[in-house]
Amino acid sequence: MALRAVWLIRHEPGTPLGGTVKFSRRYPTVEKRAKVFNGMNYVPVPEDGPFLKALLFQLRLLDDDKDFVESRDSCSNINKTSIYGLSVGGEDLWPVIAFLRNDMIYASVPLVEQALSPRPPLISISGVSQGLELLLGVHDFLYSSQKNDTDLHSRLSQLPDLLLQACPLGTLLDANLQNSLNSLNFVSVTQPQKQPAWKVGTYKGKAQISISITENVKSMQYGKQDIADTWQVVGTVACKCDLEGVMPNVTISLNLPTNGSPLQDIIVHPCVTSLDSAILTSSSIDTVDDSAFSGPYKFPFTPPLESFNLCHYTSQVPVPPILGSYHMKEDGAQLKITVNLKLHESVRNNFEICEAHIPFYNRGPITHLEYKVSFGQLEVFREKSLLVWIIGQKFPKSMEISLSGTLTFRVQGHNRQPFDHICIGSTAYVKLNFRIADYTLTGCYADQHSVQVFASGKPKISAYVTHCP
Repeated sequence: MALRAVWLIRHEPGTPLGGTVKFSRRYPTVEKRAKVFNGMNYVPVPEDGPFLKALLFQLRLLDDDKDFVESRDSCSNINKTSIYGLSVGGEDLWPVIAFLRNDMIYASVPLVEQALSPRPPLISISGVSQGLELLLGVHDFLYSSQKNDTDLHSRLSQLPDLLLQACPLGTLLDANLQNSLNSLNFVSVTQPQKQPAWKVGTYKGKAQISISITENVKSMQYGKQDIADTWQVVGTVACKCDLEGVMPNVTISLNLPTNGSPLQDIIVHPCVTSLDSAILTSSSIDTVDDSAFSGPYKFPFTPPLESFNLCHYTSQVPVPPILGSYHMKEDGAQLKITVNLKLHESVRNNFEICEAHIPFYNRGPITHLEYKVSFGQLEVFREKSLLVWIIGQKFPKSMEISLSGTLTFRVQGHNRQPFDHICIGSTAYVKLNFRIADYTLTGCYADQHSVQVFASGKPKISAYVTHCP
């Protein structure tokens, strides 16, 4: 359970390198252990320059990186975590933890105390969770009270001394760097007398609760009376609580809108202290009837310091939020497409972003395109064989939009990338990305003080802070 190296990199688009290493720390003793554990598959930690170039390439942050790279961009290599493998000097450095926040890339390489071939499951590598915890702690320290670049540089200059306290010899002791700052007498803060072992620090500052609801809809729409359309809705409620006190008790209540479908298959975070039994027994396997539990869904919990997913759920909504049809006709190297989309009346016509991705697999790059859109604008990524229909923040008053076009592909002399085993011939899909809103609850909280936020077509959220010692 140790780290081999840690980096902080400022992402600087438009510069020759694309970024600058602001801080790096290597642990030679951990590196020797990695050489023993990994054996023939051992890959040394590179210098800052090669590591910077390889990381920006893997994260698709280089300005001139526009070509499709199968090892990175193919559908078989979709990354659902913040764990990457970097190609450095012809070798693959894995695992590398990396994420981008506030134009700063946080990266670390954890120690894997076993052979790397075949790659072990991430859950068996304890250093991954420790590395991620440390990077999140560094981010919180840099930006908790940062007001300008001067404050940021000041905090960056304190990192070497703080990591000696928080992560000596690569072993994480305390992810809350504020505790290390206090022990080094940079500031004087009275520490609470009773600190839970699982909570590494406390928050000081303005009380704030941030809530984000994300729903993914997978839909198969056939447009035929003899074949029923199918769809699945999976939602996540993410939460970040900045509250003073050792053990603040918070209750978040989700109330369905009018005629809203009940939430089912609910899975909660371990910090939730209790739940109504009806919430846990509601399952999508059972037939939905009038007696199904429809809320309110109350989640009492003691929040951790970091962001976390409060719960996951499914919902059997009566119709998808956006209805559509996609027609394709192939004629040699040419392809004629027609896409029609209609926003359902129950969905609020106000987005932060709304766009449709139309990929074309196994055909080669796009060489020519003629198109007509009734609304929005179209972007063409020729080498990636991708059309991106940027709809914007609103549908027109008719709630219906259409796209038609004719595409030509370069087939001869090309290896027909991107490749996909499923999307062959006329088998294709349209992927819709749209974002409605996040919810941030702010204020001075006291016992039983309630803050409520409501958005049409989305759950109603109530947050109560019942105890802040």
